[in-house]
Amino acid sequence: MSEITRYNYFRLFLEKIPILLLIISVLNEFDFNYLNLKYFSFNFPFILIYYWSLKRSGSLGYGLIFLSGLINDAVVGLPIGISALAYLLICGFSAYLRNITLRPNLIKDWFFFGFTILVVNSIMYATVNLFFDIKILYPNVLVNILFTFLFYAIFSNIFDYYQKLTFGGTNA
Repeated sequence: MSEITRYNYFRLFLEKIPILLLIISVLNEFDFNYLNLKYFSFNFPFILIYYWSLKRSGSLGYGLIFLSGLINDAVVGLPIGISALAYLLICGFSAYLRNITLRPNLIKDWFFFGFTILVVNSIMYATVNLFFDIKILYPNVLVNILFTFLFYAIFSNIFDYYQKLTFGGTNA
C-alpha cells in the first residue's frame, strides 16, 4: 500500500514540474554575462507559459501566471504589472490558437508563437517607453525575440517528451 502512495506522490510531483520551472525562471533572471556572450538572451517564461497554456491549459493557472509576472517585475526592476500583463497576453494568444486549431502542428504553433512574442513585446516595450520613460536598447530586444523564437522549437520537443512520459500523451 505504501508503494502505491509513494508512486502517487511522485506522479503528483512530476505533474507540478511546469509550475516549479515557472517559479524558478521568474526568480532567476539569468543571462549569459558570465560566459561573455553579449548578444545572447531568451525569455524562458514566455516559452513555458505559451507551451503549457497551449497544450495543457489546466497545468498553469492564470492566477499563478499573473503572480509570477508580478514577481518577475520585482526581480527585473520593471514597473509592477508589465510582465504580468505580457504573460496574460501570451495566455490569451495561446488560448485563441488552441480554440481555432483542429490539428496541432509544431510549425504552426511555432510561427504563431513568433507572432505572439512580437505583439506582446511591442505592447510591453511601448508601454514601458511611453508611460515610464525607461530607455530600451532595441538591438538587445530584437536578439531576445529572435532567440526566444528559435528556442521554442527545442523546448517544445523537450516538453512534448516530458508530457508523453508524465501524462501518457501529448494533449489532454
